[in-house]
Amino acid sequence: MVEARQVQLSRLGSLIKHTNMTNQPTSSPKNMVKWWLLVALFAFFILAGQSTATLLGRLYFDKGGKSKWMGAFVQTCGFPILIPLYFFSLDKKSSTTINVNTNSPSIPILASVYVTFGVFVTFYCILYALGLSYLPVSTYSLLCASQLGFNALFSYFINSQKFTPYIINSLFLLTLSAVLLVFGGSDAATAAKISKGKYVIGFICTVGACSLYGLALSLTQYSFRRILKVESFKSVLNMIFFPSLVSSSAMAVGLFASGEWKSLGNEMESFSLGKASYMLTLIGTAVSWQVFSIGSVGLIFKVSALFSNVIATVGLPVVPVLAVFVFHEKMDGNKVVAMILALWGFVSYAYQHYHGSSEPKDDEKSSANNEGVSKSLEVSV
Repeated sequence: MVEARQVQLSRLGSLIKHTNMTNQPTSSPKNMVKWWLLVALFAFFILAGQSTATLLGRLYFDKGGKSKWMGAFVQTCGFPILIPLYFFSLDKKSSTTINVNTNSPSIPILASVYVTFGVFVTFYCILYALGLSYLPVSTYSLLCASQLGFNALFSYFINSQKFTPYIINSLFLLTLSAVLLVFGGSDAATAAKISKGKYVIGFICTVGACSLYGLALSLTQYSFRRILKVESFKSVLNMIFFPSLVSSSAMAVGLFASGEWKSLGNEMESFSLGKASYMLTLIGTAVSWQVFSIGSVGLIFKVSALFSNVIATVGLPVVPVLAVFVFHEKMDGNKVVAMILALWGFVSYAYQHYHGSSEPKDDEKSSANNEGVSKSLEVSV
């Protein structure tokens, strides 16, 4: 009887331990260092991929590109480059389930998840492409900052995101840094050449894209923790590969159905940098967006959807600064201040996670209490 009770209590302790698993680093210094290195790597992927893809996207439209469907298609069509990563996944031998009480999702459930996210990606990629083609760069960047607010709202209701003073300070600084970009004044001439109708369409499309993107990030975090329930790098790749496959297929249909594919040959011929540069611009844009996707989904997997969006917002002031060197645009004080505020906001958010990971978590305390209760029951029995 005593042995049966001890076995039962041991199983109970194991169950509690697995149920309280999270993606946060453990108290082990080695695990914390590994966790922070992965977070830094994914953040670098976001900043490098987003900046490069945005600059190449602007290059495409500035040098003769006109196809809106192509501008959206290159955001997802680079997914085949992820295939080699499946064979070099570092975590494929150590994947664990987040909750031992539930089985892995069935193929129909996985298919429905990937198709749903593919539809999300299709819509916000098209809307982003339309917004970028109709709006001045500074106005577009300002509106893109709204995705952080949308994501924070959705994360609060969907993922029970907690807002600490550090996180609130970070959101405020990052939003302010993006707002400063609208006062640069470098796009005044461009804005004057845009018709009122196109400006309104670009405004609506960009805000709509930001809301869909913020919702998609929150739902991705929810899917990882409540539906997929698998902690592995392969699950990250799947969340990029299959929705991109669905989205690329849908946009390829749109490209041919709209008839824009007929003008791609003329675009290549008239591209001011030459045919080779035309192809390299599209290929580079596609690859860069995939790098961005790996970083974005990776941070959702390791930290949260809101943190992933924070890193992406940090990159908004980076693009105008890089444009000074690439497109020889003027550097002004607003861009410098925006960059400083963005870095300040990022440091504030990163400190919150460092501060939180260095303190005992509630689930660790609960696990310790349950272990103590189990031991006391064993003694009493």
